[in-house]
Order: sequence, then structure tokens, then C-alpha cells
Amino acid sequence: MSHLPEVKNNYGVLKNYIDGTWVESKGPTRDIMNPAKDEAIGQVPMSPVEEINEAVAAAKEAFQDWRETAPISRVRYMFKLKEIMEKRFEDFARVLVQEMGKTIDESRGEVRRAIENVETACSITTLQMGYLLEDGAASGIDEEAICVPLGVFACLSPYNFPAMIPYWFWPYAVATGNTYIIKPSSQVPMTQQIMFEAIDEVGFPPGVINLVNGSHELADALMMHPDVKGISFVGSTPVAHHVYKLSAEHKKRVQAQGGAKNTIVVMPDANIKRAVPNMISSFYGCAGQRCLAGANLAIVGDEKFYCEFMEAFINLAKGIKLGYGLDESANMGPLVSKKAQTKVEGYIEIGIKDGGRLILDGRGARAEGYERGYFVGPTILEDVQPHHCVAQEEIFGPVVSCMRFGSLDEAIEYMNSCPFGNAASIYTSSGPAARKFRYEIEAGNVGINIGIVAAMSYFPFAGMKDSFFGDLHGQGMDAVKFFTDRKVVITRWL
Repeated sequence: MSHLPEVKNNYGVLKNYIDGTWVESKGPTRDIMNPAKDEAIGQVPMSPVEEINEAVAAAKEAFQDWRETAPISRVRYMFKLKEIMEKRFEDFARVLVQEMGKTIDESRGEVRRAIENVETACSITTLQMGYLLEDGAASGIDEEAICVPLGVFACLSPYNFPAMIPYWFWPYAVATGNTYIIKPSSQVPMTQQIMFEAIDEVGFPPGVINLVNGSHELADALMMHPDVKGISFVGSTPVAHHVYKLSAEHKKRVQAQGGAKNTIVVMPDANIKRAVPNMISSFYGCAGQRCLAGANLAIVGDEKFYCEFMEAFINLAKGIKLGYGLDESANMGPLVSKKAQTKVEGYIEIGIKDGGRLILDGRGARAEGYERGYFVGPTILEDVQPHHCVAQEEIFGPVVSCMRFGSLDEAIEYMNSCPFGNAASIYTSSGPAARKFRYEIEAGNVGINIGIVAAMSYFPFAGMKDSFFGDLHGQGMDAVKFFTDRKVVITRWL
């Protein structure tokens, strides 16, 4: 058993990063818990609204000079940041394990995705280009569109991807000439604290990028602040709707990623031997705490195929080893909190009461040496019906709801009737079935023989229906367009 060393919290109480300086908050504090051990590993301040106002003022003050900095010069800060992040890669990943509970491999993957967004933002000298048409309006009158930054933007980050998700947004905002504020989840603030050490080392001009810890009161203050131009959010659908509504009421641009209830369809021509190991990581990776996780398993086929598939799926699920993420032999870590554990176990009970048949029960699961951790083991419910609660609501845990359908058409009809539209996948050897699925399914991220439909940094992280509120998504060109506006200039020289 190989255990990686923990990264010790030398901060005591975490600090805010405002106007290029680490500052102590005047707010009360909350414990930061290690979910595998049920023990405090630090404290996070609940900063008062006055401190978020200070960050906005610093970002506003820094905007004009930063906007006037040449794009090629802004990009050089990003190149330096990537270099420092690579050097501190393992520290970032291990801190993420300690406060969120992922396995070390999952955490490394998340940090890698954060770095990839910095890499993509390094292309801003090309991505931010406008366009011009000579004689576009009439002979001798040229017309052009210039992509210009807007001012101060902010990110409200969730607990499940504390390293990656702010990087869907802020590198693009800052590279295009805006200034930025990150408010991390108060459950998992240490990851951004240590990542801001890298940002501080880069030496961005004061006020360009800021960090303020706190509760939902700070989030509301950012959404209502007249000097904030836009909000990026990832979290549950009810909160995403609140963010979208309140921000829009205060004339802000909004990208609000909501919840998910992703279904994976297995066709009778799927390659079971190759498909099952791939989709297992979708259902049980990150203990099911990701908006791209598989939640529902929709199987199309006769009894023989169903039994063959389920035997392979159950056998692999049973072999998943629970443990502390710094143990490199662990396959799945704990849920993020005791509250999350209780919620997931409650949904399992609801699934049984509604008529689901529990064939693998993760309740009461324990990891050796970490008996106080918030663990729920791999869980499988059979005979789930499309109208059941566990087939419709986001559980956000390692629970698979198995349903059977007579045809692909029936499966698609069910999936499109669900309120969420984040991700959907199909496993098949049929080109026509794959195309039909891609064409008809109402989901923003679609997988063909892929269980985790995670877009690379140069593609947008999509979402539809109640899984996304707004017009432009995070990452890639969508992010560049969100953080800039087109100024159209028509010129004639007399």
C-alpha cells in the first residue's frame, strides 16, 4: 500500500488575495474537513461583504491599465503561470485529495485540465482577433469588428472540482483584458489558496486576479454589484437558476451550469468486454460527484444480453476499492461531507421504497483505516422505472439506476423527457444507431462509446435544458466571446 505524504496547511486560517496582496479577513471562520478522516485540516473565513467590495474596487481600478496591456504581453503571464503550475502539480493534486476526497489519479486529471485551459488561453492573440472587410459598407468605406474586454468578472466555484472549474473561465477573462474575482466553495477552499500562490509568484499587476473566501452572501453581493460585468457559476440547478435570474436582473452576462441526470444507453451490439470498464469510471469515478457522471443505465436488448452485461458490470463494481485518495491503490474516495453521505443513502432508501431492487448496496461501506470517513460504496438498483425518483433526480453519488428499454427510440424518448440535458452516452457498434442518438438526444455533451464526455479546453463545456442557463459556455471560443463584446467600426477617410 503506497501512501503519498499530505501537504500540510501552514496558513491556519486561509487568507484572501486582494489587489496583489494576501490579506487576513475580519470574518468568522469555519472548519475545512478531510472527508476521508472526518477531521479539520484548516479554517476558512466567512468574509464580510465589505471585503468582496474591496476586491471589486481593486479589479475595477486595475482594468484600464490591464486592458491597454498588449495581448502578447498578457499572454506571457499565462506562459509563466503554466510553468509554475507544472512545477507544483503534485502539491495541487494532493491538497485537492485532502479536502475534497478524490483519488490521487482523479485529482491529477483535474489539475491537468486546469493547466490545459491556461495553455488554450495562451492562444488569445489569435482567439481574440476581430475581422475586417474592405469596402464592406460601400466603396471607400471599410467595416470591421473588434473584440473588446468589458471590465470585472467573477466566478462562483463548486465543491466537486475546486481546481479545474475556475480555470474554465478566469484564464480567458484575464487573457482578453478583463480583471477577475474567484469565490471558491467554502467546503473546499484550500485548493484555490495554494493555486493562488502560483498566481502570486507570476506577478500579475495588482487587482488583475483576486480571491475572496466566504458564503453565499458574497455570491449575491457579486451578482448585485454594479461594477461586475458578468458571473460564471457551476452548481446545482436550483442555485444556477437563482444565479441566472439575480445576475440578469442586475444587467450582467451569465453562464450558469446546473445539475445533471446523465443516462448511458447500452445497445445489444455493444462490445461488453471493452464497454463495461470504460463506463464503470463514469458511474463511480469521483464517487459519482461530477456533473458528467453516469447516473442511469439504460439497457436495450433481450434477456440473454441483459444478463451477460449485468454480470460483467456487477463484477467490476464489486471490485472497486474504497480508500483515502493519497493511497494510490484506492479506486474510489469518500463523499465530500457527512451531509452528502446522508443524502445519497437517503436516495438509496427511496429507490428501494419505489420498487427498485437493490443488488449492490454501498450503505455502511468502510475503508480500512478510515472508518470515520464519509464513504458510500458502489450501489446498483435494478428494476428502476423511468418515473421513479432515482431515475429523475440528481443524486450526486455512486448510485446506478438500471432500466430496460425495448428500443433505442424508447430510451431516447425517456431521456428527452427528463428536465436535465448535461450529458448522454451510447455504447454501440452501429453507425446508424450512433448517428440517430447524436442527432435526436437533447444533451449538450454527447458520448459515442465514451462514458465521461469531458470536453477538451479548446471546446466548450456544453449543457442544455435545466443543466445550463445562459448563452455562451465555459472554455474555448465560447469563453472568449463571453468575456468580450464586438465593437463594429465603419470608417471612411474624406
